[in-house]
Order: sequence, then C-alpha cells, then structure tokens
Amino acid sequence: MTELALRARSFGMEAVRFAWGDARVWLAAAVILALTFAADPAQGSASATFTLDALLHTAPYLLLSIGIAAYAGASGADNLIARAFTGSPALMILLAALAGGLSPFCSCGVIPLIAALLAMGVPLSAVMAFWLASPVMDPSMFVLTTGVLGGEFAVAKTLAAVGLGLFGGFATLGLMRAGGLAEPLREGVGNGGCGGAKVRSAKPVVWRFWQEDARVAKFAREGWKTTLFLAKWLTLAFLIESLMLAYVPAEWVASALGGEGLLPIVSATLVGVPAYLNGYAALPLVGGLIGQGMAPGAGLAFLVAGGVTSLPAAIAVFALVKLRVFLLYLALALAGSFAAGLLFQLWVG
Repeated sequence: MTELALRARSFGMEAVRFAWGDARVWLAAAVILALTFAADPAQGSASATFTLDALLHTAPYLLLSIGIAAYAGASGADNLIARAFTGSPALMILLAALAGGLSPFCSCGVIPLIAALLAMGVPLSAVMAFWLASPVMDPSMFVLTTGVLGGEFAVAKTLAAVGLGLFGGFATLGLMRAGGLAEPLREGVGNGGCGGAKVRSAKPVVWRFWQEDARVAKFAREGWKTTLFLAKWLTLAFLIESLMLAYVPAEWVASALGGEGLLPIVSATLVGVPAYLNGYAALPLVGGLIGQGMAPGAGLAFLVAGGVTSLPAAIAVFALVKLRVFLLYLALALAGSFAAGLLFQLWVG
C-alpha cells in the first residue's frame, strides 16, 4: 500500500472514530426528535425544519471559520497567529473587546474561531474578551436596533458589548494570574489552552500548503473533525431551541420582565441568560415592553444577556471548555449584563 493510501486510510479511520466516538449527542438529538414526533407530529416536523434552516443559515459563518482554522493549521500560520497575540495582556484584551464588539460573528459563528484561538495558545483572557463582546452587536444588528429601539439604545448596546468584553477579559486575567484557569479546553478539543511550544519554536509558514500531501491531509483532517464536532452540538442546540420557542409562552417572558426599578433589571438578566429570545428575534419584544413602561435598562440587560448566552452558544461553549471556564463564562455574562442594564438605566433615568 502506498504512503498516500495509508494516509487516506488513516484519515478515514480517524474520521469514523471521531464521528461515532461521542454518538450520545447524535442519539440524544434523535431521541428528542422522535419523542416530539410521537407526541406532536406537527411540532416534530416544525422542529426538524427549524433545525435544518438554522444550520443552513449558520453554515456560511461556520464554514468560513472552519476553513480559516484548518488553513492556519495546515500552512503553519497558526504559529504566527499565536505569536501575534503575545505581548501586553492589557492591550490584547482591549483589542479583542473592540474587535468583538464590531465583528459580524454571531454567537454560533464565533465558536470555531474561539476553539482555534485557544488551541493555538492565545491567552484565555483575550479570548474571553472577544467571546463575550462578539455576539452582542454587529453592523446589521446596530442598524436594526436603531430602527426598532432608537439610536441611543443601539449605541448603548454597542458600548455594552465592548464593556462586557473588557470586564470579562480583565476579570479572567486576574484569575489567571492567581493561578487558575490553566488548560481551559476539554480533552480532545484542540491541543489545550497553553500552546506554548508553538510560540517558542515557530516553524516557517508554507502558505501554499496544497503543494505538500501531508499538509493537504492535515487540512482535510482538521476541517472534517471540526465540522463534525460543531454539527452534532449545534444540531442538538437548535432542536432544543425550537421546542422552547414552541412550548415556553412569550407572555411568560414578557410578564417576568415588566415593571420599573431595579428588580426588573435583575429579572431581565436572569431570564436573558437562558432565554431563547435573543438577537434579532428579541428586539420587537423588548420594544413592545419598553412601550408598555418597562425600564430601558431592563431591556438592555435582557438583550445583552440573551445575546451572549443564547442556547446554541451556551451548549457549544460547554462542549469546548472545561466546567470551571464555562461557569466563569456564565458568571461574567450575568454580572456584565446586569451592570450594563443598571448603568444605562442611570443614564436615561
């Protein structure tokens, strides 16, 4: 058997092991969908359609991120990326928060990029800053928020995104300096969080990696593994989200967020973290509630918390990182969303 055939066989066996090694996720999605079809055939069909549409809508962002990460690994450019994020931690956090607050990535599209950055040795503090800021605002969201809630609200949401990134980044940096949060990625995801060897012993970059069979094989292997990893978790996440949309009344969310004062901001933060109404879908609801007298600060807290911790993003984060990092992510989202809502309420009040 030729060397190329051996590599192809090895790649195929590894892909099969990766695809079926954690079949519990696929099995869980299949069982949930089957039970839904059995209990409510119409909703089962609607959930299947919702999940497929959500995956297709997210696919361009995912494929772009997966392709960039696979190219970086195959060409060796990940060494340069890791080295580019060395230097002053404060500057890295600042740049990551600004980039996240202005980037077009959604909460799901940023997941493969985050996994690649952590695997390449980018400090968790800078990654956390980007991670928290990115899903809250993007150019299209700014335009839509301006149209629905007004320019002042859109600017406040943008500042909240950057502020949340800075808060999360520096809080994580403090914990890292205290000796915690080493090796944030779960076993089998990337090569761990430190990646120090890539930074210390960077090798020449081969930009035209397709001229070497070994690098082509690596590109295909890494891209395929990441695609399968994301597909199983996002499928489960979107399926659960469809059931929440169907069976959790929007009126319940509205009643929990109504009223004025400090308590609605607390409620909006707590409801927003696990809420299914996030991003574009939440804007009309928040606009209606504010029109009925809800405090603007509560509306901002709900939008920020829901954007950062939307169900697909939360499940993907849980799949990527160890439990302590996931809990930190939730705690920072909670505290930062509440602070953003409170500060905005003090500003407009």
